[in-house]
Amino acid sequence: MDPNGYWNPRHETLPRPHLEELQLTRLRAAVARARAAPGPQGRLLREAGVRPEDLTRLDDVRRIPFFTRDAWMDAQQAAPPYGGLTAAPPDAAVRRHLTSGTSGKQPLRVLDGPEDWEWISEMWCYAFWGFGVRPRDRVFLAFGYGSFIGFWGAHYACEKIGCLTLPGGNMTTETRLRQILDDEATVVCSTPTYALRLAQEARRLGIDLAAGPVGRVLLSGEPAGSIPATKRLIESEWGARTADTAGMTELGTVFMFECEDRPGGGHIIEDNFLEEVVDPVTGEPVPYGRQGERVVTSFGRGFLPLLRYRTRDLVVRAPAGRCGCGRTWDLYDGGIRGRVDDMLLVRGTNVYPRAIEAVVREHPEIDEFQIHLYTRDGIREEIDVLIEVPGHRGTDGNLAARLAKSLGAAAGGLRVGVREVAAGSLPRFELKARRVRDERIVIGGGDTREATG
Repeated sequence: MDPNGYWNPRHETLPRPHLEELQLTRLRAAVARARAAPGPQGRLLREAGVRPEDLTRLDDVRRIPFFTRDAWMDAQQAAPPYGGLTAAPPDAAVRRHLTSGTSGKQPLRVLDGPEDWEWISEMWCYAFWGFGVRPRDRVFLAFGYGSFIGFWGAHYACEKIGCLTLPGGNMTTETRLRQILDDEATVVCSTPTYALRLAQEARRLGIDLAAGPVGRVLLSGEPAGSIPATKRLIESEWGARTADTAGMTELGTVFMFECEDRPGGGHIIEDNFLEEVVDPVTGEPVPYGRQGERVVTSFGRGFLPLLRYRTRDLVVRAPAGRCGCGRTWDLYDGGIRGRVDDMLLVRGTNVYPRAIEAVVREHPEIDEFQIHLYTRDGIREEIDVLIEVPGHRGTDGNLAARLAKSLGAAAGGLRVGVREVAAGSLPRFELKARRVRDERIVIGGGDTREATG
């Protein structure tokens, strides 16, 4: 570690040619592990004739077939419970985790060995140290500590750094707030949604969070962590600096973090991940500055190799020089911008929940919101945004009209209705928020569509 801001100063500042040499060496090792495994990824490599020694430059990664969530779930169903994906016997594992269940028909099950878990926490150390967290800090993790991998790695990273680590599992929101204040936590880790939920509860209890001890809020778990309006609102409520991170259960840890310079995007942890951005339809690579789908190859998780995994995350890659921190790792401008399958098609217009949240969060008087899709008169698709404004806090009576106008502009001119609902009537979330309620009728059938958000 380095007190000047780098957890791994050598790797975080490697000249680009040396970084690419390191990535190529680690890519070959990952292919060797996966090829030797009996599961679907090993079969894909063997059928495609991909051998480690054939990879002579990074562009050769494109010889490796894509791997998808559907293929992973199919493997689990064909050979339960783990689909034969592990590169070591399941009996050698020390941890089992599941995806959160916010997408897909079933959760993905993952296993890790002791060396994997050391690596998982190491990746989180990059993020904490890069955001300025030091051994003197007291870190509260507002997290349920269940089977979802969430902030488990963050917990162990804080211990590894030397922080006083405060687990916030099995507590009410009020109890968590009391512990944050009683233990004088200086850092809070949560999803963006729950950071705002904590702030709402603090207002109800008459607690001035901005006057409290918390100086940093580390966000993860939702694309909202990179929405400027959401971050500004969290910073205003907490009187603290925020930074975004992003991870996946499939990887076991974070692959991106925002440093103290906060360049409007997250550094890709490129010494441990090889990231590509491709066209979601064609699978062909897209250049810097163009939005595409993340495809990730992981180097560090030996128990569960993952090569060219299509994440469905939407990102825009930017060169390292965009940030002045000195890291040579590229960034994702704006973090995770959403998911390929999050897009809502309403009367022929593409609508993204992230764009709606970016508009809603410009109005701090709104405590919670929900996107409601339905069919009027059995024919016409409609989209409304339901909002809670407790006590009409700070409104001038025209909030709904102004918000509808802004939402329409963000949705390409589509009419978006805005309806105020009773305070406390909309769902609250501790982990990933699900704010889309899709009740549209499928024409020619009587069923409604399953909620997607």
